[in-house]
Amino acid sequence: MLLALLVVAGVDAWRTRDLPKGPAPDAAITLADGSSTTLSEWRARHPGRAVALHFWAEWCAICKLEEPTVASLSADWPVLGIAMQSGPAARVAQVQRQRGMPWPTAVDPQAELSRAWGVRSVPALVVVDARGDVRFATTGYTPGWGMRWRLWWAQAVPSLRTLVG
Repeated sequence: MLLALLVVAGVDAWRTRDLPKGPAPDAAITLADGSSTTLSEWRARHPGRAVALHFWAEWCAICKLEEPTVASLSADWPVLGIAMQSGPAARVAQVQRQRGMPWPTAVDPQAELSRAWGVRSVPALVVVDARGDVRFATTGYTPGWGMRWRLWWAQAVPSLRTLVG
């Protein structure tokens, strides 16, 4: 059992080795609705909140399995999708409508934004706390409770630090 846990931990560490740590990188983004903003401006629309960046692709079967979970999550938490190598804005918007994906999504047709964030495989989840620091980053399927726990922890811990001193 211990060996299995060590193997899983080692594989996870290898998969996430290039994902960001510390201050969240900023970048100009184009959303599937055609509007433009930056990641920091998008985060600023959710003051005092932890946010989730969900990297996905139209062709990714595991991403498709996560879609209902991310849709549920987006009802309670700020979620920004990043559509890696999924085509232009019109195509991504069409996929979102067809699949019932209500969260805003940045278009990343050449995976430039994804590479800047160290994301090489999808799905990937990055949780940024209210101060703009990356708190959690993971790749592969993440269950809903895992997404919510990471967001809750990123939200709660900075708030507790403020209260304690």
